[in-house]
Amino acid sequence: MATITLKGIPDDLYALLKQRAAEHRRSINSEVLVCLERALRSQRADPQVMLARADAVRERLRMPPVTEQALKDAKSAGRP
Repeated sequence: MATITLKGIPDDLYALLKQRAAEHRRSINSEVLVCLERALRSQRADPQVMLARADAVRERLRMPPVTEQALKDAKSAGRP
C-alpha cells in the first residue's frame, strides 16, 4: 500500500478535515481516504437516467409535465 505526504494544507482546510473526522469518529487519515475515494470514484450522473427517474416520480404522483410556460410563470411570480 502506498503512502502520501501532504504539504502546505491551509489551516482552515485542516480544521474542517479534523472536525469532519471527529464527527464521523475516524482518524484524520481515514477521513482523507474517504474524501479521496468519494471524489475519485464518484461517477457523473447520466442526464437521461436522471430525467427518466424524474418522469417516473411525476407519473407515480400523477403530476402534469412541467412546461416552459409554467417555468416562466413560476420565475415571474411575485415580481413587479
